Amino acid sequence: MKTRILAALLAVAAGTAQADVTVYSAGPGGLINALAAGFTEATGTKVEVFQATTGKVMARLEAEAANPVADVVISASWGTATQFADEGLLLDYDSPNAAMVPDFLKMPGAVAQGVSGLVIAWNPTSGTPKPSDWADLAKPEYKDLVTLPDPAASGGTYTMVEAMIANDMTDVLQGLADNGAVVAGANAAALNPVLQGAKAAVFAGVDYITMGNAAKGESIEAIFPPSGTVIAPRPMMILKSTRNEADAKAFYDYVLSDEGQAMVASVYLMPARSDVPADRPLIGDLKLLSAEGAPSRDEVLAAFAGIFN
Repeated sequence: MKTRILAALLAVAAGTAQADVTVYSAGPGGLINALAAGFTEATGTKVEVFQATTGKVMARLEAEAANPVADVVISASWGTATQFADEGLLLDYDSPNAAMVPDFLKMPGAVAQGVSGLVIAWNPTSGTPKPSDWADLAKPEYKDLVTLPDPAASGGTYTMVEAMIANDMTDVLQGLADNGAVVAGANAAALNPVLQGAKAAVFAGVDYITMGNAAKGESIEAIFPPSGTVIAPRPMMILKSTRNEADAKAFYDYVLSDEGQAMVASVYLMPARSDVPADRPLIGDLKLLSAEGAPSRDEVLAAFAGIFN
């Protein structure tokens, strides 16, 4: 009898320990864990976090499609939001804390958690002159010393290549290829050789990752080219399939609160809200390249492959 009572009590305890809201998020892992902890401290609501790359998050969502688990999803690609909206998967929620988020960073069913940009990530100890613009990486001083993420694996690099094609800047890409630039896999594969000193610079490095490494004492510097760059808003979405709508909305509100947006800024992302300061260049400080008029994704990738063989 005592064993049955103990088992029942353990079952109740296990039930009460379950998360009240489940969040699937692309990196950085430290940010989503801080947001989850802050939300729990502020509300008492538990948060279950699954943190991975956008590709792995999407794969898990697809695997669970018949029995959805996630309440809130944060992606590193705005295309996730437009795709989910087209498929009718998003709950349309207009958070009161989104009032200071610019219109281009929100849509029905999604709002940016924060925004990243693309930079030249340069190692000052590489023995190369400090570059100022993309085309500098095609100069003889950078022969065989530049890496770039593969646009098929990196959403940010794809957006950069797409914008360069739309703005007739493919000569920059051709110059990189002719100068021996190495196409790596995803972002980390391109950055690590530069951090280690084997290469000098990353073309289309991720700004917050670069600045975060610099803050840790790594020999790396983020350079925003004056000819223009692209940004990557990170959409936050509540799935229509949520069984915890009230808690999901409360978490959404928290991420967009003063406290939540300060956490976003603390990892060198641009906050989504225009009234939250950050110790880094913000959208208004950057020249942005438009991808309007760019060909399809398949055509962009084919053009890139043609340049880099």
